Amino acid sequence: MKKISVIVSVYNEEKVLNDFYIETKNVLEQCCWDFEIIFVNDGSHDNSLALLNEIVNKDNKVKVISFSKNFGHEAAMIAGIDYSSGDGVVCMDADLQHPPELIPKIIEKFNEGYEVISMVRTKNQDAGLLKNITSTMFYKILNMMSPVKFENNASDFFAIASNAANVLKKEYRERMRFLRGYVQIIGFNKIVIEYEANDRRAGESKYSIKKLVNFSINALLSFSDLPLKLGIFSGLIVAIIGFILMIYTIYTKLVYNAPSGYATIIVVLCFMFSLMFIIIGIIGEYIAIIFAEIKNRPIYIIKETKNLKSIDESEE
Repeated sequence: MKKISVIVSVYNEEKVLNDFYIETKNVLEQCCWDFEIIFVNDGSHDNSLALLNEIVNKDNKVKVISFSKNFGHEAAMIAGIDYSSGDGVVCMDADLQHPPELIPKIIEKFNEGYEVISMVRTKNQDAGLLKNITSTMFYKILNMMSPVKFENNASDFFAIASNAANVLKKEYRERMRFLRGYVQIIGFNKIVIEYEANDRRAGESKYSIKKLVNFSINALLSFSDLPLKLGIFSGLIVAIIGFILMIYTIYTKLVYNAPSGYATIIVVLCFMFSLMFIIIGIIGEYIAIIFAEIKNRPIYIIKETKNLKSIDESEE
């Protein structure tokens, strides 16, 4: 019998964990595949870990990975994939916005031979108008800047076959990650499933505006070097503007005997310095990414696991 691994990132989700576990297990028990549920406790400081320990003690289908501190949602997904043993892997959140009832449809697509399944939101009940607009803009800008085209509104809810999971276990180990983007560029036989995100059952989003901005910047810079070329394009534009101003200045001097304009000089200087600092800032962001990769610090640190073999034992 084939096996499906469900990876669940957990960060302060004590209000919804039991509901997620019960609903997801009920769905999985109706499937034709064996299953495991791997909860990754991403440094929760509420009662989430205690609840997970209760669940794992009564259900050998449940595995728990607990980080030494909060490393972020992407690191939790990577850890779950690293320890997964299924023929297919499904990554989803614990807040029940990602509907567990879609897992049988995902398994059906695996049976049809698909190896990468991107789950694309058509509607997000929990997101406001501003979040929906910014999400749409993010993908439009990303697709405009990147040579790789991404599915609009693709989410952290996705599924990959074991061969695709093995690629992520060995490659794409950057410290600045965009996991849902990696899934779309590794190739393999791919399909998209559309879904409507449910209301958040409890708690609140763990992504603040600051985190979303940082995440978006890292994603854009990870998949495109176009911002680095901004200096070349800007230089050409400024050269054209400067040439036009030079012609205009000569014209006004010869025809109207106009004195040199103080305001024009100030405007040009302000424009040039603003442009220069923007370009320096962009270069600084790329250097920050390079610096993070050079340090080669671990993506995550595991404090303890429950009902799981080590990675080395799993590979034997």
